[in-house]
Amino acid sequence: MEIEILHAKSGKQITCLDHVDNYSTVLDLKKWIYKQFPRYYPARQSLRLEPKGRNLSDEETVRSLDLRVGDRKLYLRDLGPQIGWKTVFLCEYSGPIAAYLLFYLRPAFIYGVTKAKTHPVVHIAFACWTFHYVKRVLETQFVHRFSHGTMPIRNLFKNCSYYWGFAAFVSYYINHPLYTPPAYGDPQVYSALAGFVINELGNLSIHLAFMNMRPPGTKTRSIPYPTGNPFTSLFSLVSCPNYTYEVGSWVCFTIMTQCFPALLFTVAGFYQMTVWAIGKHRNYLKEFSNYPRSRKPIIPFLL
Repeated sequence: MEIEILHAKSGKQITCLDHVDNYSTVLDLKKWIYKQFPRYYPARQSLRLEPKGRNLSDEETVRSLDLRVGDRKLYLRDLGPQIGWKTVFLCEYSGPIAAYLLFYLRPAFIYGVTKAKTHPVVHIAFACWTFHYVKRVLETQFVHRFSHGTMPIRNLFKNCSYYWGFAAFVSYYINHPLYTPPAYGDPQVYSALAGFVINELGNLSIHLAFMNMRPPGTKTRSIPYPTGNPFTSLFSLVSCPNYTYEVGSWVCFTIMTQCFPALLFTVAGFYQMTVWAIGKHRNYLKEFSNYPRSRKPIIPFLL
């Protein structure tokens, strides 16, 4: 059969693919388009049944699309230059380490002070911040399995600006010579530090559980359930416990440092992770008819 490929915006014909059979996949079609137009590598293509329709997944077959005889058309939208998710994450998470280090290690350069007394919480905050982002880098390299291979390269600059900018903002105030230590002293610092460590371990446990749910090289999705690790028991209450633990880490970091920029970072992160969690929760409900209805997206019993 023949399938006409039209431009999603202009409606003009781009090409016509012939010798397509019912068992050809959307990815096969993308590869054939790529052979004719090297500019449109597969990750850059979005094939749709309608100009503004949903993006067809690479695994769908021509037969499943139920294209009508005499009107076999697909619409191609150019997603623009793409970049791998792993590269994006490595850039996002390595930047905050460097930005924080600049203020922590070079106070003379930033503040014009060669030597100043610093409260122990300043060094603890540095250790916590560095641990968190080193963990993220290592998870990106060895734990995460991505369902989507790439994202638009323009998003890299937006994402890096968010992470790197907040890192500089938070670090500037915590490492400032005039930084005021927490009001309740060591009890506040060390109780919040314990909470930070617990939430970091919980976050890592959830990421490992997600990794074990998806065989290498596949896009298999299944309902997540608690494992033998007690930290994963949160799966019984929320769909995205990794975000729950992440928010918990930054709440504890904010309490530990009693720093207003850290609070702003926590609130901004909570808002974004809530948006992601709600979207993933809805996808679980649509995809799995037996998905536990008692779960919430991110906050147990509430949200």
